[in-house]
Amino acid sequence: MLIFLAGGAISLGTMHKEEFPNIEPGVIEIAVPYLGAAPEEVEEAVCIRVEEAVEGVDGIDRIVTRAGEGMCSVRVILQTDIDVTTPLNQIKGKVDAISTFPSETEKPIVSSLQFRGQTISLMVYGKTDEATLKLFAEEIREDLAALDGISQVAVGYARPWEISIEVSENTLRQYNITMSQISDAIRRQSLDLPGGSIKTDGGEILLRSKGQAYIGTEYQKIIVLTRPDGTNVSLGEIADIKDSFQEGYLKAKFDGDRAVSVIVYRVGEEDTITSAEAVKRYVKRKQAKLPEGIKLQVWLDESIALDRRISALTKNAYAGLALVLLILALFLRFKVAIWVAAGIPIAILGAIWAFPYAGINISSLTVLAFILVLGIVVDDAIVVGERIYSHESQSKSNRDAAISGTGEVITPVVFGVLTTIAAFLPILLIQGRMGDFFSIIGWVVLVCLVFSILECMFILPAHLAHRKTKGYLFQKSFIVKTWIAFQGKLSGGLETFAENQYRRFLEKTLEWRWVTWSIATGILVISVALIFSGRVIFQFFPAVEGDRIYATLIMPQGINVEYTESAASQIEAAARKTAAQIDADLGNTDRSVVLQIFQSIGSTAARSSGPPSQTAGGSHLAEIVVSLPPIEERPGWNTNRIGDLWRENTGPITDAVELQFETSAFKAGEALAIQLKGKNIEELREAAEMLKAELKKYPGVVDLRDSFRAGKQEIKLNILSEAKPLGLTLNDLARQVRQAFYGEEAQRIQRGTDDVRVMVRYPETERKSVGSLENMRIRTKENLEVPFGSVAKVDYGTGYSAIYREDQRRLIEVIGDVNRSTATPEEILAAVEKTICAQGSTFSNPENRCFNLDFPDTEFRLSGEQEERNKALGSMVETVPLALMIIFALLAIPLKSYMQPLVIMSVIPFGAVGAIVGHYIMGWDLIFFSLLGIIALSGVVVNASLVLVDYINRLRRNGTELFDAVSSAGVVRFRPIILTSVTTFVGLIPLMTDSDPETFMFIPMAISLAFGVLFSTAITLFLVPSLYLMMEDWLGLWRETSKNQRPHIESKPTNPSEA
Repeated sequence: MLIFLAGGAISLGTMHKEEFPNIEPGVIEIAVPYLGAAPEEVEEAVCIRVEEAVEGVDGIDRIVTRAGEGMCSVRVILQTDIDVTTPLNQIKGKVDAISTFPSETEKPIVSSLQFRGQTISLMVYGKTDEATLKLFAEEIREDLAALDGISQVAVGYARPWEISIEVSENTLRQYNITMSQISDAIRRQSLDLPGGSIKTDGGEILLRSKGQAYIGTEYQKIIVLTRPDGTNVSLGEIADIKDSFQEGYLKAKFDGDRAVSVIVYRVGEEDTITSAEAVKRYVKRKQAKLPEGIKLQVWLDESIALDRRISALTKNAYAGLALVLLILALFLRFKVAIWVAAGIPIAILGAIWAFPYAGINISSLTVLAFILVLGIVVDDAIVVGERIYSHESQSKSNRDAAISGTGEVITPVVFGVLTTIAAFLPILLIQGRMGDFFSIIGWVVLVCLVFSILECMFILPAHLAHRKTKGYLFQKSFIVKTWIAFQGKLSGGLETFAENQYRRFLEKTLEWRWVTWSIATGILVISVALIFSGRVIFQFFPAVEGDRIYATLIMPQGINVEYTESAASQIEAAARKTAAQIDADLGNTDRSVVLQIFQSIGSTAARSSGPPSQTAGGSHLAEIVVSLPPIEERPGWNTNRIGDLWRENTGPITDAVELQFETSAFKAGEALAIQLKGKNIEELREAAEMLKAELKKYPGVVDLRDSFRAGKQEIKLNILSEAKPLGLTLNDLARQVRQAFYGEEAQRIQRGTDDVRVMVRYPETERKSVGSLENMRIRTKENLEVPFGSVAKVDYGTGYSAIYREDQRRLIEVIGDVNRSTATPEEILAAVEKTICAQGSTFSNPENRCFNLDFPDTEFRLSGEQEERNKALGSMVETVPLALMIIFALLAIPLKSYMQPLVIMSVIPFGAVGAIVGHYIMGWDLIFFSLLGIIALSGVVVNASLVLVDYINRLRRNGTELFDAVSSAGVVRFRPIILTSVTTFVGLIPLMTDSDPETFMFIPMAISLAFGVLFSTAITLFLVPSLYLMMEDWLGLWRETSKNQRPHIESKPTNPSEA
């Protein structure tokens, strides 16, 4: 025992705390930069070739591709439980072997995605410029990376450095020089080269040439041209050299001031709370010596939510433990109660001792599992302790009572724990993203139960066998004596109730056993009707509210940034108006309900918690984030209500393509998400519009949108026949246009920790007009200049913002959210499926995927939350029967019967009845957590029935008549059955009644288990004995009709010999 306790205490002090377990995503990402290329070019020249190359690698589930402007990103999603190493090496080899990429593409980057959670984010802000903020943020990044326990820190919302060498078309013509010649001159002269060494008598001397330029002014001296008279022309004479940032628009503001973020990530076994505390201590020190005009503040601190949630769950765990101990102390002798209760810390600390070896850390889910297991782990100890106590009452010594009492019940107790473990098997085997999270609950419970059975088999009997029966000094206390007397009366009263009232009522139900069965069946039907009638609603996974609201704005691509800024300002002004309205409602005078407002133009990275893009995502993107105080400081105003008011105050945004308000901190996926896949993009667009029109018909559908975005206007270049005699090709034309307008990368240098590109291009003023293209001169191989219009023509059109693909087909995804107070996603999608899917086809059936007769080449498929729902529920449909078969086998072994396990397992559906009724009483919807509780319940509720049936069999083997054996077993097992059920129920009361929003996600699971156990207790005490007699009725009838053996058993024989 001491080993378990000490080992658990030591492990607890060294374990890391995390919001949710580290989940390896099982995804291999292939990124191929093709800078300056349009999405269609990226798709055709890069993405399709990558898809074809990796197709056929073993272990691939699906391939998801995004062809964006200048970048191809291919994600290879692996099948569950596939080790990423082998497919990673195979894919890397296949991608590296591709030789048909355009020459302008950069080297492909193939990597496996690693789990990286955001711990804390800082804002560096003030009334200063981007360069000053970035330099200071880089300094902070280096300081934080040097702290213990922190390994990854990134700077966001600041563009990368770039040296831009800008040469006008007139200058090129004046000096008869080309962009390529300028770039070549830079590469030849801006470099450091080793020159070997000189070995002298005094030692070896290294030789090297040092000419690498690192800042813009150092490039001015590079010679780009030598005139016939021998004079040189330097780069500084012909070019405007800017040492600044990469082009593009990326700007962030924090409470109205220009801002740059510093983000700390948690990687591997790093502790979220410890890392966040170290960062906050650093911020406090740094704030004392900030430069003038710069402010530093903690922005997104994920450790606060983690600490709040774990603290809330831990508080409930302690409260539940106290209630369990109280129940034990009320109904068991004080010394027996102490050692029975000791099984709880032994099981939990023993499990914690094993956690590091299983790779489990302390998280919200492990604490939840401990709460669930509080009453379960003590069940077997109650049964064993109660039987030992019963044998002591027969004047046996402590040692003999411990041996005989444990031996009497150890078989059903051990097999009862094994059935509970088997019941958690479906939770361990849940597929999809949800399974990665929730399987941890099953593992924690399993380990706790293993230590629990060790405790009740060996530790508990040993303590009860060797405890002193006299001489305890504390027993002389008046309070203790009074408590023992009170406990004795209460315990005696329970035994009297069992012997009198319960026995009489049980005998009546046994005599009317068919009526009892009919009533129970009717209750089962009524409970199911609660779901079908809508009184108890099922939704897979409701969004979990957070303390931040994200408004994401997407304008038409290519729009002037001034329009995006104006729209973002409108949204921010609406946020401030919303705050003023709520403050007035709450009577706030010294503090606003909105703590901070963050705005970014050019990126929408804050919501993803990923690294903010260091290059501008586009001037058409904006994001506004509002930070709120904890919900207890804004009574009556939950996050959803604030978000709805903000949306209302914002009103319509002119020209906006998409405006979405997100209030959830965590969700399984988009509430409404349907993928449309096919080859024809126009058919996909029409099908998406049809689907959106259908979804708009349903009340509660909000933020409806799709993934298709019209891109920027495009100018497509075509070569004329007149170019051929001049030796010009389309490649020559495209290369020179690219050099002029996008630029040619002359070199890439390392400056500190930054990668700095040196670009040669036209000045910005010449890249803003189509006229610059028309006035451009194209150079032939003989260095002749010809007007652009004489060798090329242009076609105007509109491209795509990005092209999405899955499994080598184009894809558009229709996405929306649902106001769950109005409807559930399941209800809406079920109705839509009937409307748009051709007869016999469904969203979720892979053998007959939904299609519409108007769009025969388009496949409709669920994604987002509903995809996760189907995976999770589908795996449960497969594993629950397996778990039931294992439970049946585990019951059949000790009972040596194939019929009696069916009697015991009959309590399982009635446990579900209790769970449904419990949700109805408590006013909660059934969710996925509820199903987990019901599954766990199936193993818990059979334990009491197993011990009851085992005792009936024991009495019958000792010669007791059938009816008397059943009724007497019910009376004898009444107290332990009540105690095991009540301890499980009261252990979950604090969690079920908690008003802290941090625990709302977990309450339905507690309701299922608590009410299921409570209801199944009545089933165990009345229906199981009745079913036992009904089984004997059927067996007697079968024997009578088939073999003419014993007659039918009477309800209660007056002469025992007749039975």
